[in-house]
Amino acid sequence: QLQLVESGGGLVQPGGSLRLSCAASGFTAEYYAIGWFRQAPGKEREGVSCISTSGSVTNYADSVKGRFTIARDNAKNTVYLQMNSLKPEDTAVYYCAARSTYYCGTAYSAEYLYDAWGQGTQVTVSS
Repeated sequence: QLQLVESGGGLVQPGGSLRLSCAASGFTAEYYAIGWFRQAPGKEREGVSCISTSGSVTNYADSVKGRFTIARDNAKNTVYLQMNSLKPEDTAVYYCAARSTYYCGTAYSAEYLYDAWGQGTQVTVSS
């Protein structure tokens, strides 16, 4: 059974940093592309980033390019999202999701393409 668990969320001041983790169990994550999504209050869930199975190809939403970095450690079955220069508009519940494909492609934000989802972790950026 594919299971994903996010961690690392919390309250941070504007300009601060957080690192989210997505731990996979019940399957070998290295065979899955992993995406990060977020949902702010009153808004639809949106794709933030995605990483290929090898980690060699990454995708980012324009709103986070240059500030967020996605990485993976297949030996630990874990994917990370390093978030720097955080802004209040980054406040959301962040989810990771697994997709049975090598590369994310330009459609990485299409939720229906993903096979498993985590429960989410809250990130709040506020002074």
